[in-house]
Amino acid sequence: MNLRTLAWLVLVAAMLSACGGQTATIATVVTPPETASSTAEPTAAPGPTQAAAPTQTTTPTETSIPTASPAPSSTPAATASPDATTTPADAEAEPAASIKLEPVAEGFTRPLYVTSAGDDSQRLFVVEQAGVVRIVRDGAIVETPFLDITSQVGSSGNEQGLLSIAFHPKYAENGYLFVDYTNTDGDTVISRFQASGDTADPASEQVLLEINQPYSNHNGGLVKFGPDGYLYIGMGDGGSAGDPQNRAQDPEELLGKMLRIDVDSGTPYGIPADNPYANGGGKPEIWAYGLRNPWRYSFDRATGDMFIGDVGQNQYEEINYQPAGQANLNYGWRIMEGQHCYRADDCDQEAYVAPVAEYEHAQGCSVTGGYVYQGAASPQLVGKYYYADYCQGTIWELQRSGDGWNTTIALKSDLRISSFGEDQQGELYVVDGAGGAIYRLVESNA
Repeated sequence: MNLRTLAWLVLVAAMLSACGGQTATIATVVTPPETASSTAEPTAAPGPTQAAAPTQTTTPTETSIPTASPAPSSTPAATASPDATTTPADAEAEPAASIKLEPVAEGFTRPLYVTSAGDDSQRLFVVEQAGVVRIVRDGAIVETPFLDITSQVGSSGNEQGLLSIAFHPKYAENGYLFVDYTNTDGDTVISRFQASGDTADPASEQVLLEINQPYSNHNGGLVKFGPDGYLYIGMGDGGSAGDPQNRAQDPEELLGKMLRIDVDSGTPYGIPADNPYANGGGKPEIWAYGLRNPWRYSFDRATGDMFIGDVGQNQYEEINYQPAGQANLNYGWRIMEGQHCYRADDCDQEAYVAPVAEYEHAQGCSVTGGYVYQGAASPQLVGKYYYADYCQGTIWELQRSGDGWNTTIALKSDLRISSFGEDQQGELYVVDGAGGAIYRLVESNA
């Protein structure tokens, strides 16, 4: 056991003994680790971690900053658009926190996602990386897992495992749920299961889509129903540094894309007629492209707009914005990283959609996309989008400001935020992947 692991495990006991029943407080920002060789394979996790809570002074190797060769310093930034990119406030500043985190449940193992079934049951469903989905009812974890498919899930890689779950819009009627997981061959599987009560039947699995993964990282991982009733699937570029096969820009590849399918028609699914390549020219499932690793994304339940947290390469993390109904947007990877040229030799900046927010790796290492708050419990937060950095634990608040966007620090936490989640009422939750806990995000004076 090396010194880093020992220090990490010592802190686990301290954190676990201190976390019960306490509201999360503003904490010192975790210092990112040193960057490795510029040719090394990046290992930054967009959420998952395979060990317990980290220390305040070091970051585990699984979450080290991506280390691909940077774009030349002389490369100009992309031209600002009406939806101009914003950079968060100075990471060293200590603004008054506009939010706080209230403990909901703890005791999970590598939790990656939390959501609701939309069936008026008020249950929360928590996804654990190894292949288990657990139910939280009235703040307590139901003893029997809702779904256990650990035998068919490959979770040895830091970005592999059971990555998310989505409930059909008519789940209360049909009992259908959909999952995104890595199989034991290391490939992505999108499957449907059927549930009744507090149990989903593992034997009911119907595989909808299998996507070969050439590397073990950049798996994407979120399945989510949009306001249009279609299932969206976030797919990373397939891994390695710098998207070596340029998959994110290739319309004949499903990797590096946002996919959109109709699970209520066709066998095993249908293609919405307004998908960009529904009639040819590329893979018909594609909805948007030019993404590196869209680990977490969401829809504003008031407007239908999509926000995508795309994990960066070696310098910039970004939040992309897609107005409701707009398709075939190209977010620029591997040509662009954030609003900057990654490949200066073919960087036609006008051809790509710039992010609405970005931050440098001095402020973190791996973005966790969040949600626009549209709940009722915290009226001061309504209409504001919250996202975080996995390594630093910083949570930012993003909202429109005139023709652009404004980003400020909402809270500095000591959590490893693997995901945000939303319940049926629009209340937001934060998943601490390392600490194994779920928190509710509320306004600071609530």
